Amino acid sequence: MTTLLYRGHAYQQVKDAAQQQSVQLTYRRNVYQARQADVRQARVQLTYRGVSYLR
Repeated sequence: MTTLLYRGHAYQQVKDAAQQQSVQLTYRRNVYQARQADVRQARVQLTYRGVSYLR
């Protein structure tokens, strides 16, 4: 059993921790940069108090 501490009180963990497969995360720079470029080029129309703005 695992003892947990929460706000100064110790608790016994009743159920076992779930065993999950780990996931390997990868960073793909070209995908990230392409998405950033798409966002920069997108024109967004905003309206504030009846006045329209393009961003």
